[in-house]
Order: sequence, then C-alpha cells, then structure tokens
Amino acid sequence: MGLHRIMQTISMNKFSLPNLLSASRLILGPLAAWFILENHWVLAAVILMTAIATDVLDGYLARRWQQTSALGGLIDHGSDAFMVTLMLLAEASLGLVPWLLPVLVFMAFSQYTLDSKALAGLPLRASKLGRYNGIAYFVLAGFPIMQHALGIYLVPEVYFYYVAFILVASTLISMTERLWTLIKLRSKK
Repeated sequence: MGLHRIMQTISMNKFSLPNLLSASRLILGPLAAWFILENHWVLAAVILMTAIATDVLDGYLARRWQQTSALGGLIDHGSDAFMVTLMLLAEASLGLVPWLLPVLVFMAFSQYTLDSKALAGLPLRASKLGRYNGIAYFVLAGFPIMQHALGIYLVPEVYFYYVAFILVASTLISMTERLWTLIKLRSKK
C-alpha cells in the first residue's frame, strides 16, 4: 500500500493525523500548566514550542491533504482554547495575570462554539477580533514562560497584568459583538 493510499485511508477517519496533532494540545496544556506552577520554565517553554509546532503543522497538513473539516476546526480551536486557558490559569495563580482573563477565555470560546453551532457539525464562525484575541492570549501566556526559560527579562512582570486587562476588555467587546450579531440575525427571521 503506497503512502498516498495510506493518507486517503487516514483522511476518511476522524482520527486523521492533523486532528491527532490538534488533539495533542489537550495533553500538552495540562503539562504546560504543571510546569508553570512548579517553576520549571524550560520544560514549560519546550511544551509551548511543541504546541506551536503542532498548531502550525496540523493546519498545513489538513489543507495539503485536503482533510479540513468542521470537526477538525473544532478540535483545533478547542485544543488551543483549552491549552491557553490552562496556561493563563497557572499564570494567574502566580499573580502574573488576573483570574478574570482565563475565565473569560473559556467563556468566549464556549460562546464561539455554541453560536457557530459547531457541536452540530457546522464550521466555526470566526471574527477578526476573536482571532486577534486568540493570538494575543497565546502571546501573553507564552511571554512570561519564555522570559523565565531564557533568563532574559525584557518586560517587567507587572506589564503582563496590564496587558491582560486590555485583553479582558477586548474579549468582552468580542463577546458582546458576537451576541449582538446573533440577536440581529434572529430578529430577521
């Protein structure tokens, strides 16, 4: 059986390689949080870099092998939200970010999933602000990890707290915008 035939067989399966790469962040997230809580910054950085690599690779492979699907999008975004929420929770417990941010990240992803009807198999409906927030969550969660792992402190830790409050505001705006759009769509029916 040639490689192409094997890939076709895998692509018909929900357990495709891109989906498994995405789902790997469900394991990497708790590991990253644990290493943060234990101040094992180098190990947390290795986990973070592995997660970033799987995130880049899963999307590339899904598009290259024509294995994109609503399920794959849900696994990818859900794994990202799970991982970043756990990292931010660990950082909140160390006083690096306010507790409100990881709670809002979880709530925003839940709203995003339910609003998109992703659990019914429909693709996720992304918004620009939501996408930018998602990237900013990872940058904010990753920056203290990398600073501690490398021993290079470019940004005072108090700034992470301030940036987190900016993300709290932008997350609330994004959630309000999504809710408003949903209300408008339902009122047209």
